Amino acid sequence: MKDTVKMLLMGATFVAASISAHAEDKPQAEVMTSWTSGSEAAALGVVKQEFEKRGGVWKDSSIAGFGAADAAFQNRLVAGDPPTAKQAVLGLANTDFVSQGLMNPIDDVAKAGKWADVLPKSIYDLISYNGKVYLSPTGAHGESWVFYSKDAFAKAGVGDEPKSWDEFFAALDKLKAAGIQPVAWGGQSWQESKVFNMILLTQVGIDGFLKIYVDKDKGDASTEGVKRTLDILGKLRAYVDEGAAGRNWNDATAMVITGKAGVQFMGDWAKGEFVAAGKELGKDYGCMLAPQSPGMVYVADSFSFPKIADAAAQKGQTLLAEVAMDPTVQVEFSLKKGSVPMRTDVDKSKLDICAQKGLELMSAGKIVPDQALILSPQQAGALNDFVDEFWTNPSEDSASGAEKFFAIFE
Repeated sequence: MKDTVKMLLMGATFVAASISAHAEDKPQAEVMTSWTSGSEAAALGVVKQEFEKRGGVWKDSSIAGFGAADAAFQNRLVAGDPPTAKQAVLGLANTDFVSQGLMNPIDDVAKAGKWADVLPKSIYDLISYNGKVYLSPTGAHGESWVFYSKDAFAKAGVGDEPKSWDEFFAALDKLKAAGIQPVAWGGQSWQESKVFNMILLTQVGIDGFLKIYVDKDKGDASTEGVKRTLDILGKLRAYVDEGAAGRNWNDATAMVITGKAGVQFMGDWAKGEFVAAGKELGKDYGCMLAPQSPGMVYVADSFSFPKIADAAAQKGQTLLAEVAMDPTVQVEFSLKKGSVPMRTDVDKSKLDICAQKGLELMSAGKIVPDQALILSPQQAGALNDFVDEFWTNPSEDSASGAEKFFAIFE
């Protein structure tokens, strides 16, 4: 009897060891993102499902808040314990990690998938460093959108979408008179800076926007454009509720979804929240570019891949890079998150009218990059701080505010 039990235990140990060894052979990925809202989690779920379908083992390490997720990632990177992959915004923020030799290139995956042929050149250039590809793009977002409640507009007697800032403020006055909170405001510095940028684009145009952020121009035209931008931004304070400070963007979106507020300035990822709530574009809510906007501010997401010794995790990095760029995944991800696919060869018929408008603007070159793509992390952070300080200080005029803005680039 003892020999039988011994043999059974040895057999169980062998089976357990075999299962463990088999699991270690599978591609494994601990994925760190800040995608925790309903729509973001649903979009990430599209990638996870396909990753697991192809035999991968997925571990989710999402942390609410982009800043919090970035800080956690950098702490783990410094400690020598990085996750397999990290959600990353395309642009200069990744350059330091690459130059320090902390990130893995994914050239083989990019070449096999012919990414250079299916991505816009501007995007391909942003995922490449020193001739090698380091990022696997997931989707692009337009950041010049104003979402509005159809029901709130109807109750306030607002008919057509406002075409100018004067018409826009007149609509906000009607909302306020109807007892509806005019603007659902997310009182966090990164949200406020996005509103600043979408207004700036309406005041200086595409060339003027690039002149300011790329050339660091502070001539008369640029200075006057920034002043007008700050005047409009400051005027919005009168239409924001007292509870706005610190409010998350998706909580602000919920105010529009429920008709408690009329409008929200936000990137097109807000659409995902409307979709998750069962709301229909054109019936329950609408989307419009910021008044007088000649184009669209955009930002793009991707996965980055820290250097990691574990063989299963390396396989996981390769598989995740392939999955994120799969044409079907790109479309389904965008439908959930409210973004635009990065590939130019996907089926666009499933995209809504806002996403199709965004694609038209991108194809026509009527786009300007978010500051995170073209400024250093230090400058981008300083811009957020500047806008937040201006917003919370109603006594500051636009002239002194403009001086502080241009000082960011000195």
